[in-house]
Amino acid sequence: MLILAIESSAKPVSVALYEASGKKLLGQYFQNNGLSHSRTLLSLSESLMKNLDIRPVDLDLIAVSSGPGSFTGVRIGVSAAKGLAWGLDIPVCGVSTLEAMAYQVPQPGFLVCPVMDARRSQVYNAVFEWQDDTLVRLCDDRAIATDDLAADLQKYNKQVLLVGDGVFVCKESPLFSQCRIAPELQRYQTAYGVCLAAISKTHIPASELEPFYLRPSQAERMRNAK
Repeated sequence: MLILAIESSAKPVSVALYEASGKKLLGQYFQNNGLSHSRTLLSLSESLMKNLDIRPVDLDLIAVSSGPGSFTGVRIGVSAAKGLAWGLDIPVCGVSTLEAMAYQVPQPGFLVCPVMDARRSQVYNAVFEWQDDTLVRLCDDRAIATDDLAADLQKYNKQVLLVGDGVFVCKESPLFSQCRIAPELQRYQTAYGVCLAAISKTHIPASELEPFYLRPSQAERMRNAK
């Protein structure tokens, strides 16, 4: 099964091609320069497939991080995935951005704690643990205050590995001083993580794929406040 994966939920953007039967990453393009994902995403995908001599008709699945994350970034990624899958008549798979991040850091003995900056002194977060070669989810995706997250992690009584751009938010609090921070190459969201998360998930028609924002956008909050 040949997977084209898309990750555009935060400032970085990446695309990857993964051969699931051989568990082989064929290639990945990654950018973290702040350019608009609407400008870069499809051109990166086209260039990656061209350089690997892979045609769109060779693809079996489009995988995408469907949230949480930047409202605009998630929307762009999901829309691109749906458009590609619809045109090729192949299934899609939307995966949790946080779960895809956890797949990038196979660290037995640690709690893997993805954290994405959600503003307002909060992070998007979930907690995972590697048990042998299996990633086990310990809580649902959530938006949580950093102090509340620090208190929650204490109940596990295990070493914690932080991954994601939210590490900079957490570092401002001494409550996270004992946590380990993932190396930079493993810290950011990548399409490779999306590939790994998608393998064991249900694959659906493009028409059923929806973004997962986790909380209302700022515009919705302002409208509801009125």
